[in-house]
Amino acid sequence: MQVLKFGGSSVADATRMSQVIDIVLPAVARERTILVCSAVSGCTDALIAIGAETDAERRAQQIETLRRRHHGMARRLFTGAERREMTEELDGLFAELSAAPGEDCVTFGELFSTRILARKFACEGVATQWLDSRELVRTLGGVVAEGLTYAKILSAVDGAPDCRLFVAPGFIASDGDGRVTTLGRGGSDYSAALFAAGARASTLEIWTDVPGIMTANPKVVPAAATIPDISYKAALTLAENGAKVLYAPTVKPAMEAGIAFSIRNTFDPRHPGTLVSGRPAVKEGEWMGVTSLTHAEKGETSVCLVGEAIPGRASAAGRICAALSEAGIQPLGEVTGEGDAFFIRVRPTVEQAAVAAIHHEFFESRAVTVIPVFVAGYGAVGHELVRLIGLSAERIATRRGRSIRILGLSDSRRFVADLRGIRPEDAEKRLEGGENAAEGAFIDAMLACAPRGAVFVDCTDDMQLHRRYAEIFRGGISIVTSNRRSLALPYVQYAALKAEARQNGAFFRYDTTVGTSLPILESIASDANCSDGIESIEAVVSCTLNYIITAYDGAKRDSLGTLLRRAQDVGLTEADPRTDLGGQDVLRKLLILAREAGVPLEAEDVEIVPMLPREFFDCPLEEFYGKLAVYEPQFVAREAELDAAGQRQRFMASLRRDPSARLGYRAEIKMQRVGPESPFYWISGTENVTVVHSEYSAPLVIKGAGEGVRLAATGIIKDILM
Repeated sequence: MQVLKFGGSSVADATRMSQVIDIVLPAVARERTILVCSAVSGCTDALIAIGAETDAERRAQQIETLRRRHHGMARRLFTGAERREMTEELDGLFAELSAAPGEDCVTFGELFSTRILARKFACEGVATQWLDSRELVRTLGGVVAEGLTYAKILSAVDGAPDCRLFVAPGFIASDGDGRVTTLGRGGSDYSAALFAAGARASTLEIWTDVPGIMTANPKVVPAAATIPDISYKAALTLAENGAKVLYAPTVKPAMEAGIAFSIRNTFDPRHPGTLVSGRPAVKEGEWMGVTSLTHAEKGETSVCLVGEAIPGRASAAGRICAALSEAGIQPLGEVTGEGDAFFIRVRPTVEQAAVAAIHHEFFESRAVTVIPVFVAGYGAVGHELVRLIGLSAERIATRRGRSIRILGLSDSRRFVADLRGIRPEDAEKRLEGGENAAEGAFIDAMLACAPRGAVFVDCTDDMQLHRRYAEIFRGGISIVTSNRRSLALPYVQYAALKAEARQNGAFFRYDTTVGTSLPILESIASDANCSDGIESIEAVVSCTLNYIITAYDGAKRDSLGTLLRRAQDVGLTEADPRTDLGGQDVLRKLLILAREAGVPLEAEDVEIVPMLPREFFDCPLEEFYGKLAVYEPQFVAREAELDAAGQRQRFMASLRRDPSARLGYRAEIKMQRVGPESPFYWISGTENVTVVHSEYSAPLVIKGAGEGVRLAATGIIKDILM
């Protein structure tokens, strides 16, 4: 007999229930199994709210919302008569919920989830029996009556010898008077241990959404690693002192019965997780983990470091104090504890810093700072970014003492988030098997799991994603973006984002939005933030237009329409190339340039003279290309005129000091003629040039390639590591 327990995140919806079924079916084929399950994620909180609701109408609405959620899962998992039977069974349970007293509402969540699973396994042809934990798990005086509970569980299992799978709700029990009660939040783990001990199981597996017990909370310490093997005692100490992955009462029944149990990740079933047993395979003096628990009533936090067979306490205590001192943390007392457990008290405000400092001292063998990264957008730039992170990892670690670890990745359809990290070479495959990214699910998942100090990288061209930036900053997460569409906002919104980043100790970097990997923005910001004020900025920053303009040679080569179609075909232009021709992309870049120079420029402050007359923009795209062909002789004539004058034309953005202008600067985007004396004369293809004139310094000319996915990815890595 074996016992498998799945938590609420593992059965959150029909897709995840299907993943559970995929894990359980092979297990059932090997050995008789008891499946213990939590309520679907969020259900228990909803039931608590329902129980506390005194308004009958609102209570009914809340129940209906929960009913619809479970009905939706049934519709996904069942068809035909099986679906009707399942929904009828659910409706019966929800009728009971509607009639239940407030204090009993919380006990229904596990009934819903396990009824669905039990019926689904039966439909799969598995000999299945649902067990009512309210009849089997008994408490007396608020404490589980283990002898009575074990006898009832063993009788139920032995009484159905032909059954391959028993499905039982976790968390719930009944007291001496037969009234339904609970085993506390996290009690489903405890239920599973009771079933394992009672059924005399050989193994117990607790499946959750993390890869086992870790050396620290990965949301606090990105370098935390899974503990492969740990003793009952050490696991219990960590659980009692803040490690939330394991509910502390779970350990006792398993330990007394001598049942080794493992903690596994439902979303990565190949990972071995953590094995908890009486004989851990560790060397003497090996450290297990560091955790913390805040005692609000005392106004202090207790940080706990746990090891196995630690030979001497004095040196370990000295290392703890030294690590805290180096981090600038003053403890509230001496190191206490006994045996392999060490405790030190700190102020709650430095809780995370204290855990990180002790973890760094005892668990991180190399002085490499791990930077956790979540990447949104897996197009050309995102794909190249992930690839370069993998290729350059060793070099970055050696030269910079830092390591970029990808914890999340998303495209427009799917996402994956894994606190253990996503190997760059596995990224595409992991993303294909990821979760639905609709309605901002990736951002929600990141905010729920990302450690403070993580970096969100926006490689998308999404016009709306910036609406989540402030929320991301408030989560202590920095942002690196190459998405200039999200920066061309009204200035008040732009300034608010910058302020939000500062206030939350995060950084906001977007150097690749103008000039890709060229140091344009940092150079302008450096001048603007020092005593050397900006007099003017002139820039050719549209790779698209420069590619077309510099390739055009009148009647000698391809027509302007041919060049434009070619640029569109290779992805240099927007879907409608007139967005580029009209100067909209250049406008976004000019706004960013101006604001880095300290000028709160708005779009309406910029005078734009498009490359073409208005009638080219007010027609369907194919008609536009037709008009372009008709207009070609005028382009040829203009090119001949330029050749005769020894000049070239460039589509330029400019910001010049002008006391008469609203902001003291005049901003323009238009075609300008330049001669050989100008640096703009000599550029070709997708090159960019920016010329910055300041009050006291000589003009600064920044020239280089302004396009290319590798350059963009390199620039993003630079922003992450700065």
